[in-house]
Amino acid sequence: MTTAPRQAAGPDATKSAPGPRQSAYQQPTPRNDHRTVRRILAQLLPLSPALVLLILFLAVPIGYCAYIAFTDLQLTGQAHSSFVGFANFRTAFKDSEFLNAVWLTLVFTVLSSLIGQNTLGLALATLMQRASKPIRTLTGAIVITAWVLPEVVAGFLLYAFFRREGTLNAILDWLHLPSENWLFTLPILAVSFANVWRGTAFSMLVYSAALNEIPKEITEAAEVDGAGGWRRMWHITLPMIRRSIGTNLMLNTLQTLSVFGLIWVMTRGGPGNKSQTLPLYMYEQAFQNSMIGYATAVALLLLLVGSLFSVIYMRLLRTEV
Repeated sequence: MTTAPRQAAGPDATKSAPGPRQSAYQQPTPRNDHRTVRRILAQLLPLSPALVLLILFLAVPIGYCAYIAFTDLQLTGQAHSSFVGFANFRTAFKDSEFLNAVWLTLVFTVLSSLIGQNTLGLALATLMQRASKPIRTLTGAIVITAWVLPEVVAGFLLYAFFRREGTLNAILDWLHLPSENWLFTLPILAVSFANVWRGTAFSMLVYSAALNEIPKEITEAAEVDGAGGWRRMWHITLPMIRRSIGTNLMLNTLQTLSVFGLIWVMTRGGPGNKSQTLPLYMYEQAFQNSMIGYATAVALLLLLVGSLFSVIYMRLLRTEV
């Protein structure tokens, strides 16, 4: 039995298959590496001033505060500080005043930012879309005036409004309704209302810009189809301004978490600690009790709370696939 002779491999056969040491991909040459580095540097060069400023005025202070939070640094009466680990954080979570400040901070944020400023800002923006030009101008001027006032000035105005002999009780007495010492019995509600009064303008401006971007043809078509105002708001307006709602909530929440001057002028966290939010608690621990390390640990916890809110809002802002 004879077998057919093997066909001799031509010269092209040896060239087509890569050898054991020959790579299937072409290795980058040093010249290409240099070009890539130059391109990256050229792209980063315009951003370098901003990066330097962020490092100097944001990253470095945060890093230094993170270091202080793990020490027993005091404002007075101490020559050297020592590393104490997580002792400051354990002390915070065992302190009933800290837990009370956390709870009041969440109540203040939900009432004045998530519900108050957000809802009232959207309502004002919606109403101003249908109002006449004089009404829009007058309303915008009143709301924005409250926003541009310094925080301390706004605090004194609202203090005069809510105090026992203030404007609110004078109106209630004129209407023959029972008056109340609002800053004593309901201080957290009073400061929440004050923050709503002062900060609603930002939400109104954000939602006014978002509503102007909605095509009128869509709302007119829905109105022709018989959709009422609430149905148009729920099924058309809110879905189309979803990203603006998320952005507004994130910015308002971060601003509300850091409110200090307004509450300090109106109540100073009192009576007792009934309106003592985390910024006021940190101030008391740092500058009245001289516990800088402990107050800085509380500040890092507040930063963590703001970061959690930011992560939640950023997930809401993700582009739908």
